[in-house]
This record gives sequence, structure tokens and C-alpha cells, in this order.
Amino acid sequence: MKLKQLALTLTVALATVAGGLAHAQDIKPRMIRFGYGLNEDSNQGRAVKLFAQEVEKASGGKMKVRAIGAAALGSDIQMQQALIGGAQEMMVGSTATLVGITKEMAIWDTPFLFNNAQEADVVLDGPVGQKVMDKLQDKGLVGLVYWENGFRNLTNNKRAVTKLEDLDGIKLRVMQNNVFIDSFKTLGANAVPLPFSELFTALETKTVDGQENPYNTIVSSKFYEVQKFLTVTNHVYSPWIVTVSKKWWDQLSKDEQKVLLDAAKKSRDFERKDTRAEADKALADLKAKGMQINQLSPAEANRMREKLSAVNAGIAANVGDDLWKETQAAVAKARGGK
Repeated sequence: MKLKQLALTLTVALATVAGGLAHAQDIKPRMIRFGYGLNEDSNQGRAVKLFAQEVEKASGGKMKVRAIGAAALGSDIQMQQALIGGAQEMMVGSTATLVGITKEMAIWDTPFLFNNAQEADVVLDGPVGQKVMDKLQDKGLVGLVYWENGFRNLTNNKRAVTKLEDLDGIKLRVMQNNVFIDSFKTLGANAVPLPFSELFTALETKTVDGQENPYNTIVSSKFYEVQKFLTVTNHVYSPWIVTVSKKWWDQLSKDEQKVLLDAAKKSRDFERKDTRAEADKALADLKAKGMQINQLSPAEANRMREKLSAVNAGIAANVGDDLWKETQAAVAKARGGK
């Protein structure tokens, strides 16, 4: 009986080893170029680093991620085209710069869509977020997860913006995205679309007066060196999205795809926590570095919201009425409504 049990144990053990070896063969040695726009010491850089570590660990060292930051591989739009063409494997960038490729991404540019980050998490990680992300596949990209850029706030060198009229004539850099261009034109600013990689120089040379980004980006990109006024507007919640070249993704085994998706989810949870902790101290840092900070009053925020109703109607028409209604319903549900 003991011999039979021993033989059975050995058979099971050998089958397990053989299965493990077969499984391991589904992961090939791969070098993955992962591009991003911010600096290595930014929230974006830290999360890419964690992603790289998770991929290497889960693949037994076979899949290695080469993180390339500071827009060294080009702007978001240039990297997106590289992914579509199969010349680059992965990137993280703003959903706003994908609108020209997948119009549904414009839903995330809706001004004042979310009241807080928790609402954003529920909607982005839920069915609506997935539905929008899946639209990328027809265009040659695969979306894995949404990261947080954060609520966007306004900086400029001309004057403190305390009311709607203060935006009049301010040359404001915006992303290369029609919703942002239309929104700030509607609010009275002179909207100037520019790649993020050119922004610091444009502020320094006074080609533009101001810009709008989350606190973390304002700190990590040192915009406080070339900007005097910061207005806390929280006008748009800005997600980032981790994308993969579909041309490359389709060559991967299921096991390799799982390694990347699991690592992406871990990096998402880390990145959001890290970004929020950093944002809490970033505002104090900016004040300490000499920026004049003021909070936009709820009354003025409402005036801006009302002024942008035509922009919202345009977003709804662009993304489709069904998606607009689904998103509004998902936000209401996240707020505890019905």
C-alpha cells in the first residue's frame, strides 16, 4: 500500500512539474518598451517602475519592461501612432489625447463630470469604463487599465482667476483635444493646443500665459518656476490609460497577456493611492514655493458649468446619446442615486 501511495505521489508530482514546464513555455523572453510623458520621479514614473517589477516577477524574469519617460519616445500622440504601427509596445498617457483616434474617449473630458475621485474609480473600473476602453481595439490599441492623473486646476502668470471674466484673453495651453479647446474658448480664454513636452518652454518664453493640470504634474514638471497664480478649479477629472499595441498584443500567449493585465491592475491600485497622497501635499508645496493660490467659489464654478452646457451637449452628440446617458446613470449610481 505504501509503495502504491509513493508511486501515485511521484506520478502527481511529475505531472505537476511537466505541467509547470509546459506553462512556462507560454512565456517567451520579451523586451517591452513602455513610454510615458512625465519624469522618472513623478507619480507616473513610480507606477511604471512598479509595473515593470511585477511583470518581471510574474514572468520569472523572462518579460522585461524598459521604462522610457520624459517624453523621450515622443508626445502622447506620437507614441499612440507608434503603438498602432507596432513600433512600440506600451505606453501610458492621457485619455484626452486619444479622442482623435476613438471619439468615445471624449466622455472623460466632460467638465465637472465627477465630484470626487471615488466616483471616478467606480465609473472607470465599471462597465462604462470598460466599454469605452474596448473601442480602442478597432483602432489598433488595447486598453488595460485607467490610472489617475487627477483633478485639473488652472495656473497662469497674468492674474488671479477668481471669477469667469478673469479668464478673458489669457493665452492658455490646452491639450490637443477639441473638448478642451472648445471649453476654454467658451470660457473666454485664448486656447492654444500644444504637446505636453513643449509646455514648460512655452511658459518660460511666455508663448502662453498659463496651463491647466493636476497639482502633481504642476509640482513634478516644476511649473511653479514659471507660473505665479494657481486657482483651485477641479474643472475636469483627468484619467490616464495604459495601452498596448494591438499588433504586438495579438502575438502574445494568453499567459503573457495575463501577466501584463495583472501587473497593470496592481500598478493602477498603487498609482491611485500614490497620486492621491502626493496631491495632498503638493498644494502645500506649491504654496511654499511662492505660488499665489486661491479657491474658485462654488458660485463661480456653477457659472462656468452653466456656460459650458453647449460644450456638454456637443460631447453627448459626439460620443452618442446612449453612452452619454449610460455615463450619467453610472455617475448617479456611484453617488448613491438610483
